[in-house]
Amino acid sequence: MDRFDAMQAFARVVETGSFTKAAQTLHMSRTTVTQLVQQLEARLRVRLLNRTTRQVNVTEDGAAYYEHVVRLLANLDDAETSLSSFAASPRGRLRVDVPAPLARFLLVPALPDFHARYPDIQLDLGVSDRNVDLIDENVDCVIRGGVLTDPSLVARQIGELKAGLYAAPKYLDTIGVPTHPAELEADPHRIVGYRGSRPSGAMPYVLRRGDETLTIHGRHLLAVDDGNAYLAAGVAGLGVLWLPDYVAAEHERHGELVRVLTDWQVDPMPLHIAFRPNRHVSAKLRVFVDWVAALMAEHVPKATQGVALPGGQHQQEEQQ
Repeated sequence: MDRFDAMQAFARVVETGSFTKAAQTLHMSRTTVTQLVQQLEARLRVRLLNRTTRQVNVTEDGAAYYEHVVRLLANLDDAETSLSSFAASPRGRLRVDVPAPLARFLLVPALPDFHARYPDIQLDLGVSDRNVDLIDENVDCVIRGGVLTDPSLVARQIGELKAGLYAAPKYLDTIGVPTHPAELEADPHRIVGYRGSRPSGAMPYVLRRGDETLTIHGRHLLAVDDGNAYLAAGVAGLGVLWLPDYVAAEHERHGELVRVLTDWQVDPMPLHIAFRPNRHVSAKLRVFVDWVAALMAEHVPKATQGVALPGGQHQQEEQQ
């Protein structure tokens, strides 16, 4: 039995609550993970996990042992990354999930620079607007705009997304140009609804002009849960969009979108990179976080820099 592999397998089963999920994230077979945990229990002469046909629960002894294992694995990673060769050239597989428009317009075009700096880091990029379970899916970090719904995450603010209201010329020619946000609540105007990860429907938006503040839900015939689909629907003339300016800029230059209600302001949306607080921050994750922060400082700067906050304290819904 390889004790390192066995401890790693045991820790992942505890974190995911499943032998199958643990095997998937470790790229092992379920049989191998099961055997490693059984061999570890035999060596320690204690039961670490209670197994039923439906679930796996850690025992009291297993919970105590898990705390030691997590620290031991973190210390081992510390020992490796403290070596000059690791510090100078971080390496390994890094799993990241980002919103689709951010990947399309900012992150992916800049990745040649990242790989030129860190050629030994393999980046597995998930592109989605859904809630990601970092433990179950073995994801190292996520980038999200607005509120992070998991309060257990640690988030570093890396930018602020300035936003506005936009519509396609074909929409404005057919429906007319709105002169007040309240017009979006009734015929003939409509918006494109953005659901994100909300099960309850499209999210509302807050608009400000001087001392006036309005919360607009809008009337929509289409609501989507993906940023690229949201943008495509607006360009197709299906309704008014709330868009970060960096997303709208290219389409505005090409005449595919026009900014409307320019005398009203949309609150900037904070952009965060988040990871689990109990996860050891490896060298490869640390350099990626710093690189993304520098990239966002160039394209979507914010007023304050580098503050780490609990993930549940932000006030806008996640989007774009």
